[in-house]
Amino acid sequence: MQNPTQKIVELEEQFWQSMVDKDTKSGQAMLADQCLLTGPMGPMKIDRKKYAEMANAGTETLASYKLSDVSVVFPSDDVAVIAYKVELKGTRDGKDMKMKCADASTWVKRNGDWKCSLHTEAVMN
Repeated sequence: MQNPTQKIVELEEQFWQSMVDKDTKSGQAMLADQCLLTGPMGPMKIDRKKYAEMANAGTETLASYKLSDVSVVFPSDDVAVIAYKVELKGTRDGKDMKMKCADASTWVKRNGDWKCSLHTEAVMN
């Protein structure tokens, strides 16, 4: 049986990889029916359709990501919270972009599948 902590880390990495690969459908499938996001754009509630619109409308591309200082806690058997630093490289408006952020996600297990219900991102200096 897979280590539960490793499963959550793998899910988070799969979500990031879906953005690198521009695989919107895989990203959508990992989201809960409704998901909360916070970051530089402020707080918002999205569903899978809104996620696809956002993913396909942006002028940013993500070329690579690297997670570090990863921590996972399980408040209950069906809820996992992951927090980490992430280094992002890509382009924004046609120019090279590098960012360091502190991110966190909450994953909820329903019918045997983990779905992301909350993702937060804070840009680090």
